[in-house]
Amino acid sequence: MKKIYLILFLAIMSGGLFAQSTTNTTSTQKSKKSDKEQRKLKKISVFREQEEGENVFQRDFSVGGRLNTDGWTGFVEMGYRKSRKKVTYFQFDFSEKKSNKEVKKSSIYFTQRPYIYGKQNNFYQAKLGVGQRYMLGGKANKNGVEVDLIYYGGLSVGLLKPYYLNMQINGDNKDVKYDPADPEQFLTAENINGAGGFGKGWDNLTVVPGVHAKLGMRFDWAHFNEVVSALEVGMNAEMYTKKIPIMVVYNGIDYNKQFFFGGYVSLQFGKRWNKR
Repeated sequence: MKKIYLILFLAIMSGGLFAQSTTNTTSTQKSKKSDKEQRKLKKISVFREQEEGENVFQRDFSVGGRLNTDGWTGFVEMGYRKSRKKVTYFQFDFSEKKSNKEVKKSSIYFTQRPYIYGKQNNFYQAKLGVGQRYMLGGKANKNGVEVDLIYYGGLSVGLLKPYYLNMQINGDNKDVKYDPADPEQFLTAENINGAGGFGKGWDNLTVVPGVHAKLGMRFDWAHFNEVVSALEVGMNAEMYTKKIPIMVVYNGIDYNKQFFFGGYVSLQFGKRWNKR
C-alpha cells in the first residue's frame, strides 16, 4: 500500500513540475512574440513617418544639374533645417554661360571639330552662395508634393578661357586665339579649319569677380521624406565687375554684357537625415 501511495505522490509531483515548466515556456514564448510584434510595429511606424506627412529631417544633401536660358550648371547642395518651414542651404555651382549670338558651324574638313565663328572666350563660373527654402505646402502623403519658395545669393568667380580655332596660317595649320592687334586673321572664315582643342587655354585664364542671386519655386515629389527628388524653376541674375568678352567686338558691334538675367529649370537628387 505504501508503494502505491509513493507512486501516486511521485506522479502528482512530476505532473506539477511539467505543468509549471509548460507554463513558463508558454509565457516566455508569448513574451518573445510580444517583443517581436512591438519591434515590427515600431518599424512600421518609422516607415510611415518616412513615407508620409511633413518632412522634418534636420539635414539634407543633394547633387543636381540646371539648364539656364544662357548655359548650363552643375551643383552640390547642403541644407540645415532651422524650423518647421525654413531650411537654410549652401550651394556650390560650376557653370558655363554662352552668348545668344553663338552659332556652331561645321568644318569643311570632316576630321575637324565644328566651331563658333567670332567667339573670343569660353566663360565659366564657380559660385558659392547661401539661401533659404520656405515651405508653402507640405505633402500630405507619399504621393503628395512639397512646394517651397527659394531665395538665394552669393559670390561668383568668373573664368575667361581663350577660345581657339585651328587655322591655316602661312601654309601651316595652327591653333590660334583672338588677337586684338590682328582681328582680321581670326575672322577670316576661309582660313578656319575647325575648333581648337578643349584643353587649349586653361593656362591662360582671366578671373572676373561678381555676384549672383536667384528666386524660384521647388517641387519635391519623393515618396519617402528621407529622399530628395526635386524639380526647381525660377529666374537668376549675375553681375560682374566688367563686360564679359565672349564674342569678338567687330565693326563697332558689341554683343557682350556685364549683367546676365534669365530663367532656369533644375533637377536634383539626394538624401535627408537627422543629426546625432
